[in-house]
Amino acid sequence: MRIVNFIIENILTEASITIALIAMLGLILQKKSVGAVISGTFKTLLGFQVLNAGSGIITGSLTYFGDIFTEGFNMQGIVPSIEAINGQAMNDLGLGREIAFTFLAIFVFNILIARFTPWKYIFLTGQAILWMATMTTIFGYFVGLRGIVLILVGGLVGGIFAVAMPAIAQPIIRKVTDSGELALGHFCTIGYIFEAGVAKVFGERGEKKKSIEDINLPSSFEFLQDTYLSVMVVMVPLYVVTAIFAGPDAVDTGAQNYLMFAFLQAIQFVVGIYVLLAGVRLLLGEIVPAFRGIAMKLVPDAVPALDAPVFFPYSPNAVILGFITTTIGTVIAMFILPTFGLAMILPGMLTNFFAGGTAGIFGNAVGGRRGAIIGGIAHGFFITLLPALLVTILTGMGFINATATDVDTIVAALLYAWILSPILKMF
Repeated sequence: MRIVNFIIENILTEASITIALIAMLGLILQKKSVGAVISGTFKTLLGFQVLNAGSGIITGSLTYFGDIFTEGFNMQGIVPSIEAINGQAMNDLGLGREIAFTFLAIFVFNILIARFTPWKYIFLTGQAILWMATMTTIFGYFVGLRGIVLILVGGLVGGIFAVAMPAIAQPIIRKVTDSGELALGHFCTIGYIFEAGVAKVFGERGEKKKSIEDINLPSSFEFLQDTYLSVMVVMVPLYVVTAIFAGPDAVDTGAQNYLMFAFLQAIQFVVGIYVLLAGVRLLLGEIVPAFRGIAMKLVPDAVPALDAPVFFPYSPNAVILGFITTTIGTVIAMFILPTFGLAMILPGMLTNFFAGGTAGIFGNAVGGRRGAIIGGIAHGFFITLLPALLVTILTGMGFINATATDVDTIVAALLYAWILSPILKMF
């Protein structure tokens, strides 16, 4: 068990190590030279670490923004956190071993399904698989599954999600990237497809469809064609105005003026975007050629399913638009859902950026600017509704004021609660 825990905690959930090892395996299977294997492996590792560094900078900036946003607009409610659910499941219910083995089972089922079905996607976002394992284990336990059955059922459900979600998203990803060499490995995909559906219905079509990436600006505003400057122009007012509402005492800024602190945090956000995109470029230059070895030898025609930020460089304006519109949708849902007896779910800025930004790419690809705007607001409402539905179920299981964020894991939990549980009770 110690070996299993070591592998999970130090390798499989450490995405940079996992992907570097997969790149190394792919290069070895292609019989590359020792130098090429070492170079490709460490460049892949470096690229992912640079990507993670960018994500870390963005996370720090958005954590601050979430604090002043909540304080400035006097919000009280439930903050979704799968990490808290995972901790309670392992500490209070003693399900740590089951979660660990379910994690491995999901990975194994993913490879088997990819090997023997037309779905050739290998899901490489280890942290997302851990959250899926957490949810399937908890809900399987509460519907009466135990031991090896609990692990195998959770592994099968998670393994199906691990190949089905990239497969469902692939037609749009192919349109965005102009290639089928990459897939999306992120368990918020149902939300992305939801936005794409809304964008298709309410967005622009045919010759009228205009991408948010193709904005024609007057000559005096041509500097906004630069991705980083355009992001800065949006984020600086958003941060500073929110800080004004929050006031000088909302967050400890040390000796620095709170408005200047907000301004610099907005700049940090832009710095994070710059670093993240640099990491993505370095990563993609290595992982795609290396992965051909996996495809040729182990899983014919295999496609790597990578985390959402990998796709941000393909449509950067849509990412920012998706973040803003998703945030608007979550705020609307926060006030509307309690009127129907559901919990008040506070907007999570990290989810709104990473999931909302990816959803914005989908909305823009399907329905242009209008589709991305309307679809983004609908997406924000949708990703607030599902956690609110989950709160009631988790409360009955002893998880007080707790819910999750990734909508695919929530859907898996609802499948257990609404379908599997009634079936088992019949027997």
